[in-house]
Amino acid sequence: MRKKLGCLHAHCSNIEYIEQAFQSAEDIEILHFVDPGVIQHVSKGSDGLARKVKEQIEWIISCDVDAILITCTNYIALLEGETFSNPLIPIIKIDEPYFENICSKQQPQIILFSNPATVEGTMARLHQYAKQRGISVDVEAKIIEHTFELIMQGKKEAYDEAILRTLHTLSAEQKFLSVAQLSMVDAAQRFEDHTVITILHPLKSLVDIVKRTIK
Repeated sequence: MRKKLGCLHAHCSNIEYIEQAFQSAEDIEILHFVDPGVIQHVSKGSDGLARKVKEQIEWIISCDVDAILITCTNYIALLEGETFSNPLIPIIKIDEPYFENICSKQQPQIILFSNPATVEGTMARLHQYAKQRGISVDVEAKIIEHTFELIMQGKKEAYDEAILRTLHTLSAEQKFLSVAQLSMVDAAQRFEDHTVITILHPLKSLVDIVKRTIK
């Protein structure tokens, strides 16, 4: 019997990345839930966002899923400390496998973002994750300015090209590079394929972790 994985996204562009990552996982059925409104309100500093995201999680639980995957770091940060009606359904946070990979590196690192609104929440969670494990990480966050609006406008080719240019420029600094957002994965993989320089991203290790969680 196939297991159901409910995925909560902040933007519909994330769906294809998850579908591609799990295309060989025939024993997993994926249900996608999208609400871009929360990100808009995060940038405004609106109240009641944690309650809104909790309602979304409860709605997904009611769809009889076996596990939930949250693909937005802002959503993850808003849910810290929250409890849900069915505590037996595991909630997988997409940034934790990513953080594990970052924490395994000893050298200085640069984490790239295209969306400025995700930086504070992601970096706070990374440092908390590392601290809980007694690990010190040398990481610097960099924003690729004026690019996130491209993906929001559906201009994916221009978006990927902007990320590729930045990766080529920063690769000269001899620091370990990673991209923090799912929308940046295609460009990161293209860069890695052409340069043989490893670029960490949130999808690496994710499928194995999901399979172990809902086996």
